[in-house]
Amino acid sequence: MRRLFGTDGVRGRANTPPMTAEIALRLGAAVGTYFRRNHGNSGHGAIIGKDTRRSGYMLETALTAGLTSAGLNVMLLGPVPTPAVGFLTRSMRADLGIMISASHNPAHDNGIKFFGPDGFKLCDASEAEIEALMADGPEVAAPEAIGQVRRIDDGLGRYEEYAKTTIPTAVRLSGLKVVVDCAHGAAYRAAPTVLWELGAEVVSLGVKPDGQNINLGCGSTDTAAAVAEVRHSGADIGICLDGDADRVILIDEHGTVADGDQVLALLAGRMAAAGTLRGGALVTTVMSNLGLERHVADLGLRLERTAVGDRYVVERMRAGGFNLGGEQSGHVVMTDHTTTGDGLIAALQVLTAMAETGARASELLRRFEPVPQRLVNVRLKAGRDPLDLPDTPRLRACGSDRRD
Repeated sequence: MRRLFGTDGVRGRANTPPMTAEIALRLGAAVGTYFRRNHGNSGHGAIIGKDTRRSGYMLETALTAGLTSAGLNVMLLGPVPTPAVGFLTRSMRADLGIMISASHNPAHDNGIKFFGPDGFKLCDASEAEIEALMADGPEVAAPEAIGQVRRIDDGLGRYEEYAKTTIPTAVRLSGLKVVVDCAHGAAYRAAPTVLWELGAEVVSLGVKPDGQNINLGCGSTDTAAAVAEVRHSGADIGICLDGDADRVILIDEHGTVADGDQVLALLAGRMAAAGTLRGGALVTTVMSNLGLERHVADLGLRLERTAVGDRYVVERMRAGGFNLGGEQSGHVVMTDHTTTGDGLIAALQVLTAMAETGARASELLRRFEPVPQRLVNVRLKAGRDPLDLPDTPRLRACGSDRRD
């Protein structure tokens, strides 16, 4: 049973369990022990990235101490997007990748996500084993075997260069004016740089992180500023990333917002037409709109649904041999290019469609008419069954009466 890990690693309020330095230290030691047992001490060690939250420095230091105490070497990337950690874990032959981020959550939250040597997030069974090691007590290394720590200065640049290779070499974004809102988060340098180097005229928002302003009135969870800038500047498209840049919400030239379902619909159609969509299916979660399912069916494709969480989407994609999946919230996973959701690379695919077809964003990002849908968020304490809450009858009236 996993009690510490949720649907996307460990997450909580900073300096409150489980997001304390003490727990991060124990977690690092347990993870280090787990990977030494399963992969041996290759010397390749772990890489650690983080977003721009102030608490990230505290957790990075604690995790590093735990990992090195278990005998793993550690390479520190500094602020990088979550998908960069997945990419670099595999590219740099690391045994383990760690991202310190609470994604789209406010600055007072933080989280820790783990990637295996293949660049994919750990499965439930691995997380359960790591929790067991925390309870039983990890193994510490002999004094002469304590891990070493070094900083990697070119990690972000490696990711930026890779992101540019995910679109055809003949495609240039010249003539496109792009507003990009980086949510004062992990992609505040990478996203504007990549877009500009590919030829776009770039208007950047949310690129002045101070440790406390991540996702604050900006990014994928609050698109108002980007919508206003698109309209004011006459931009062709707006790109809104979240704090760790693993999801994206797009805005057309009129200021209309397009969620992950519309992006997936566009990419599924283009990939199917090009013969590159494997398995004849698109993988999404139970949250995706019924309109997307009907649209996919009209294309002669299937929609495979999973539990909420991009990790479960990726697991289904890998098990079924599919190469496109994602979530309505903006996670878009293209396993030909990425191991997890990647907001920047997903946006580049849409910009490629604009450049190749000459179509405007409003033509490309309204592939189907959404069916009316309502989402109600309810905060729960660990172990509580949401169907036992007093509000459950009211939620059922909104259509949330299924246990799945």
